Amino acid sequence: MKTILAYGDSLTYGASPIKDGPRHAYEDRWPTALEAALGGSARVIAEGLGGRTTVFDDHSSLADRNGARLLPTLLDSHKPLDLVIIMLGTNDLKIYINGTAFGAAMGIKRLIQIVRQHPYDAGQPVPQVVVVAPPLTVETDNADLHAMFAPRADEAKLFDHYYSRVAMEAGAGYFNAATVATADARDGVHLDAENTRAIGTGLVPVVKSLLAL
Repeated sequence: MKTILAYGDSLTYGASPIKDGPRHAYEDRWPTALEAALGGSARVIAEGLGGRTTVFDDHSSLADRNGARLLPTLLDSHKPLDLVIIMLGTNDLKIYINGTAFGAAMGIKRLIQIVRQHPYDAGQPVPQVVVVAPPLTVETDNADLHAMFAPRADEAKLFDHYYSRVAMEAGAGYFNAATVATADARDGVHLDAENTRAIGTGLVPVVKSLLAL
């Protein structure tokens, strides 16, 4: 059986678009949907943390959200791994963190390097990588999330352009989650259960191809 690490933010965690709403049920989170669709040929380990960025610090947060700093620990704790799926970048767009899709793409590039250069144990594989461009943000009446993301809504539309190029140049797999999932207007960023599951289902052909399943 193959082992896959799903590395992401609140969209991987399964955060609700409803203010103070409960986390999506386990079966509705995209890593679970992916594992189910793979029919027992792989297990998917979900590592989603709300607010996580690619490589940037967020000093307003209670926990470490820097994806580059945390990834080596997770690679070590979950090894051996056959595949790492990275879906990050939405939080990079916050105006007080980075604010550009290009900056997020450079962060993704660094995360790919971390996966490939990690000192795995002798005989363990170097995991393959799939880069996932996040769903686009949408207009919302949520005051806080509107202020965080609305000024950079046009930047979100550039994720596909920059991420696909980074993935191609790195020889990684690529999937654009915006082709299957749309953010919920209740907060403009997070997904309802149906759209969350759709990401897992949409990833199936890419994962099967890379892992020869």
